[in-house]
Amino acid sequence: MSTDSAPFLDTSYHIKWSQLVPEAVVPDLTEALKRAQADIDALAENWKAEELTFENTIEAFEVAGELMEKAWGKVSHLDSVRNSEALRDAKNKMLPEVVQFSSRVYFNDGLWERIKTYAESEEGKALTGIRRRLVDKIMESFIDSGANLPAETKKRLEEVQSELAQKTQKFSENVLDSTNAWDLVLEDDSRLGGIPETAKQIFVTQAKEKDLGSDENPVYRLTLQFPSMMPVLTYADDATLRKEVWEASTSVGNGGDFDNTQLIADILKLRQEKATLLGKNHYADQVLQRRMAKSGATALNFVDDLTEKTRPFFKKEIEQLHEFRKQKDPEWNGTFEPWDVSYWSEKLRVENFDFDDEALRPYFPINKVLEGMFRLTENIFGFKIEEKDSVYAKPGETPASDGVEVWHPEVKFYELRDEETNELLGSFYADWHPREEKRGGAWMGEFETGTPAQNGKEREPHLGLITGNLTPSSGNKPALLTHDEVQTVFHEFGHLLHHLLGDVAIKSLNGVNVVWDFVELPSQIMENFCWSRVSLDFFARHYETNEPIPEVLFDKMIAAKNFQSAMTMMRQLAFSKMDLELHINHHSDDFTDLDGLIEKILDGYLMPLATKPPTMARRFSHIFSGGYAAAYYSYKWAEVLDADAFTKFEAAGVLSPEVGRDFRSKILSQGNSREASELFEEFMGRGPELNSLLVRSGLAGA
Repeated sequence: MSTDSAPFLDTSYHIKWSQLVPEAVVPDLTEALKRAQADIDALAENWKAEELTFENTIEAFEVAGELMEKAWGKVSHLDSVRNSEALRDAKNKMLPEVVQFSSRVYFNDGLWERIKTYAESEEGKALTGIRRRLVDKIMESFIDSGANLPAETKKRLEEVQSELAQKTQKFSENVLDSTNAWDLVLEDDSRLGGIPETAKQIFVTQAKEKDLGSDENPVYRLTLQFPSMMPVLTYADDATLRKEVWEASTSVGNGGDFDNTQLIADILKLRQEKATLLGKNHYADQVLQRRMAKSGATALNFVDDLTEKTRPFFKKEIEQLHEFRKQKDPEWNGTFEPWDVSYWSEKLRVENFDFDDEALRPYFPINKVLEGMFRLTENIFGFKIEEKDSVYAKPGETPASDGVEVWHPEVKFYELRDEETNELLGSFYADWHPREEKRGGAWMGEFETGTPAQNGKEREPHLGLITGNLTPSSGNKPALLTHDEVQTVFHEFGHLLHHLLGDVAIKSLNGVNVVWDFVELPSQIMENFCWSRVSLDFFARHYETNEPIPEVLFDKMIAAKNFQSAMTMMRQLAFSKMDLELHINHHSDDFTDLDGLIEKILDGYLMPLATKPPTMARRFSHIFSGGYAAAYYSYKWAEVLDADAFTKFEAAGVLSPEVGRDFRSKILSQGNSREASELFEEFMGRGPELNSLLVRSGLAGA
């Protein structure tokens, strides 16, 4: 199998995905680490204080190791979208070395002394604007990472970070493997009563992927992928089927070879040790010290306050669901099983609003959603998007035609240019449907963070990606999305715009490189466009007739918008509460009864059920293998910001180029060039108001 020399080190803007084969990971990353260390050594050794400048010290540190970071980013990306045993083995072999390098950068005494010396020099002290902010942020990073610690403490901290990286990687692998380990094959559709035809066709397609069934004799294969699982729990009349699928979902990361219980205990203890070594009371304080919340206590108070405002509505919604079922099923014993809640909630929604979310699917074919979303945002924010020809070749093979290479045949590639200048601001890949070798969920990522034209150099365009696990096409129908999935598309696209429209001269302060309790503002504000009549008409078009959503159906959708909004709110607050409590107060507990511990933490947050579900912590990748550890509250924190900020769009008629360009100028283009609170206040003319979220959710006033 032939590959280009050192493909992971290729710096071409258009990535040659076909050449990124597992066997190249170890030699390429070994070489990348060698070069990165040489960059750091060159900065740390043989320098003279009087010769230090912003360019030869701060800018040089900015680019040191950049090649390694990009190479590792490609490895991590492929691990998420094209996982294989060979790739996993190669990544795990290099993981300790990559973590060790990253840790040691901040423990390098010579490098730290050089940066401090420059910062304290006359030139350093005189810096203003973005250069001043960069020096301050670099200094903070060194201090927060332990640069001032004694040598023995640094050594242990390095060991802790290496152990953490390996354990969080294993947690992620266990979730993926246990998700893929289960399926249910049905020879006919006798148990599928109540399930929409769209979902049934997905089951047939999933069976065909395993060479099961045929067009004449279809077989139905159910999996734990979200587009397969949720229709069963929401619509299946067969309670035994709902129970079977629900029980399978609770097995993810729970028991057997893929059990994550001990990993959770290990991760929490290691995170606490890291915080202690860095002089903090707990991991939440260590993580949040530079974010908008500033401390774990502030974040926890925010969650508790929002919980108290939500709880009366939460109790009322549970009572309404109980009363409804008792009315429809007089023999019912009065306590819900967990596999019955979504099913009966959907029936109540239909009863109250004569609204079935499935009725919207024909109006959300993914291609029209994407095309309409692009045109909508072009008008509002002032850019234009064009799809480019793409080509796929299997790993190790050569593409058979011209085009931008992609990592899977379904992946598309686009360019985004400024409307007025036609300047290429950035490009992106889009990968929307589930595969067994692809991790669950939806996310945005970046391969290149660009910079505007400066110092005689042309603009460096950004390069990013958006991906999800949305309803795939089935039978002779295109991929028809649910309204929730449409919101997911808009959410991830909001993250992407934050990246592609970044216009800051320094890469590490550009794009989405902002504090995590602010990073969700651009993504969550985009979801609001999924509810306005005027914006829906851009992208909600029937896949056969191209007609917009009928007014009567739209009215029903809006009427049902806040159905069980308190239950939805409490679910997110429960995740936030669990995350913060584990990292603040329970990091050293005896985890022999993890389920009992979580039950105590979430007392009053959850609906009482006949069968107590095992905690979802074992599959909670966001906090145990993602970037939201001690920070899941960020979603709700940013939701306060987005609900408030969108009132400005609404006041101007929603599709306002004036407000949109103002948001682009003051938020999307600014990256981390200033404090997040300052950016928000400049856009709104004041600080955020919590009440906007409560009003939007129908939870204002008990």
